[in-house]
Amino acid sequence: MELSTEFTSSHPARVLLVDDHPIVREGLTCLINAAGDLLGCGQAAGGDDALRMLSDCDPHIAVVDISLADRNGVAVIRELLAVRPKLPCLALSMYDESMYAMRVLRAGGRGYVMKQEVPKKIVVAIRKVLTGQVYLSDAMATQLVDHVVTLAPTNSHPTSELSDRELEILTLLGRTLSTRQIGERLYISHKTVEAHRERIKEKLHLNNGAELLRYAVQYTLDRAQSPVLAANG
Repeated sequence: MELSTEFTSSHPARVLLVDDHPIVREGLTCLINAAGDLLGCGQAAGGDDALRMLSDCDPHIAVVDISLADRNGVAVIRELLAVRPKLPCLALSMYDESMYAMRVLRAGGRGYVMKQEVPKKIVVAIRKVLTGQVYLSDAMATQLVDHVVTLAPTNSHPTSELSDRELEILTLLGRTLSTRQIGERLYISHKTVEAHRERIKEKLHLNNGAELLRYAVQYTLDRAQSPVLAANG
């Protein structure tokens, strides 16, 4: 599917929404359909649903929540692009942009917009990504420019050292899932989860499993309660 940038009410851009909250999906669909040149063509509750809907929906763009029930949205973006390499993907999340935007871009995503933005910003973000551009907040764009100019790290938070999979496991630990439950959720073995846990402890300089669990729970609570955190937060 070749991407067209001339979308109208008679030829709207089809938008696939991937979010595990039905109310959010319905609200976003109403917002998108009201834009005139956009059409919510499908709603997926998770990565597996999104992959199944690709052929039926044939979307021009996918809007993917970072925190999904079945797996991390960054992984879902990678999977969607493995099937449809030219599909623009926009991440939508309640989580701090400075923690996840770079991961989304590395996965092949074309933008990141926070759910706390005013509704029209979401429509603006979708339209911008559809034209082949990248959508980020002004603050995040400035960080990226500074990084290019100074070659300085874009994020000094300890979790920036974690891989995408390690960050995903840390988040699931923070939701109090057991090692076995995490393995089942991510389709990996118990031993693989344990290996990731050990690497997370090393990178975060934690001494034992109890410290890891406390850190994970606090990390998850911080992201849920304070979605707009400082870049070094």
